[in-house]
Amino acid sequence: MKQSFFKKELQSMMNLDSENGIDNSEMKNLLAVVKEKKGIDFSDYAYPSLHRRISRFIEINRLSGFSELISKIKNVEGFADSFIHEITVNVTEMFRDPSFWVTLRDHVLPSLRNKPVISIWHAGCSMGEEVYSMAILLKEEKLLSKAKIVATDINMEALKKARNGIYLLKNQELNENNYFHLGGKGKLSEHYKIEGNMAQYDQELIKRVEFKRHDLSSDPYFGMFDMVICRNVFIYFNLSLQEKVLGVFSQSLNPGGFLGIGSKESVSWLKGARYFKPISIEDKVFVKV
Repeated sequence: MKQSFFKKELQSMMNLDSENGIDNSEMKNLLAVVKEKKGIDFSDYAYPSLHRRISRFIEINRLSGFSELISKIKNVEGFADSFIHEITVNVTEMFRDPSFWVTLRDHVLPSLRNKPVISIWHAGCSMGEEVYSMAILLKEEKLLSKAKIVATDINMEALKKARNGIYLLKNQELNENNYFHLGGKGKLSEHYKIEGNMAQYDQELIKRVEFKRHDLSSDPYFGMFDMVICRNVFIYFNLSLQEKVLGVFSQSLNPGGFLGIGSKESVSWLKGARYFKPISIEDKVFVKV
């Protein structure tokens, strides 16, 4: 029954999105232009969500349709970057799904504690909220000084924001609530200072973080890690790209390394899942076997 469901999902990705008036030929033409212009390949992203984001971008920018969008990407300086930024940035929060972070703290970090270096890859890190979440968790467990973290995304603008660690102050109430529910050892406000309506997080948290551009759809693995965190990214890929990316993660993890994905995601139907067993099915934390 599960296989049948995902076959239907895959078929829907390949069909016409009549609601938005976008067909496969328009989509393929647009994605080919983006790939030629910026070297980013969106062709294996899940079409339904990609359609919605592109349609929203067309509406916000008051474009007449795909032809005008393609023309501007080809000819207007910076327009391609603006397009990529709008369709790839995902809204997230710190310590999202607190039980996930409890699982990392109570069941994953203890097994890594005696390593001389704890290597972590945040794949698809967006604007860095989960990178700072991990850094705070490591600091509270007195492990930050031995951590080596790489945070990657295809969106250079998002990576710039992640490096700066400046977020809207109004969002910190939600972050503080998440932090409280995982049983944080202090107050989240101890890790940032207020500057106007923004919260500037302590740069000491990311002294051991390297931010770099990496495209999960096309770039190979680039190192070995004890933990890979890639949350709420798989849902934007079609099944073949999910399989490919899981293979990259498997190659990138040391034996006994850990993988964490989003609460609404699953890799159980993928062939590469045979290399992992769950630490927590509910929190979507796995160990490489």
